[in-house]
Amino acid sequence: MAIPILHFWQKYFVNPDEGLGSTYERFIINRALFKIVKHFAINTVLEAPSFGFTGMSGINSLGLAQKGIQVSLLDHDENRIVKIKELWNQYNLPIDIHYSKDYSSLEFDNKVFDMSWNFSALWFVDDLELFLTELDRITKNVILIMVPNQTGLGYMQQKYFGQDDLNKYLKEENINIYTIKKILIDKHWKLLHHELIDCPLWPDIGMSKEDFVHKLGLHNIIKFKNKDHEINEPKTILDYYLGKKPTMPHDFTKYEFFEKYAPLWFKKIWAHHQFMLFIR
Repeated sequence: MAIPILHFWQKYFVNPDEGLGSTYERFIINRALFKIVKHFAINTVLEAPSFGFTGMSGINSLGLAQKGIQVSLLDHDENRIVKIKELWNQYNLPIDIHYSKDYSSLEFDNKVFDMSWNFSALWFVDDLELFLTELDRITKNVILIMVPNQTGLGYMQQKYFGQDDLNKYLKEENINIYTIKKILIDKHWKLLHHELIDCPLWPDIGMSKEDFVHKLGLHNIIKFKNKDHEINEPKTILDYYLGKKPTMPHDFTKYEFFEKYAPLWFKKIWAHHQFMLFIR
């Protein structure tokens, strides 16, 4: 859940190091997105809201833009929109990004996007049913929703320690998977695929592995090493997008054991996110 991101999202635009956890998460998201846009021949994508609970804002759809997909974003913070524009300009990628106060009305034509999606972001929406009604109106073929796994031990731990922020800043009821399913199915969308994803070897602790170890007072014992290098060296998927580390997707497969092989009962308590793919 990583509620503290609400208060320090700006720091990633100064130092894009997202750590091991969020970088792994980025590649899992990318794999899902790339597979979907290829299978459904997607050309236009809306990510709304674009601010989710992970590292640098505005880069979840950057990989799609690099593949030639026409991407639009919606965000509810004007300062963050400026930062996102500056970042995308560094990659010479076109970006269509708009401000929305509460996502109650989306200023787009009917069925203008082949696909709409969001990641860990629905709790910023003021009225979930109104927002999903708008997504239904502007989306032609595919709606993809990813929300935190509320049955996960990590989520419950973060919720316990972040209850004040959760109540003050977020609408937790918006990430209820049964509510989301009902609203979209009632609007004649078909739930094509639902699974638990983002299930790495570490718990969903909502902070860097380094900070987690320091918090436990174990930093002198646990060094996060593998046989070749320090795992806790700076990590960002931006290095992959820039072509500096082309093997990064392959390198991260070493952390996928649970992702590939864990049974459903285990993923229910360990996976970080729920994945729901709807088609019209």
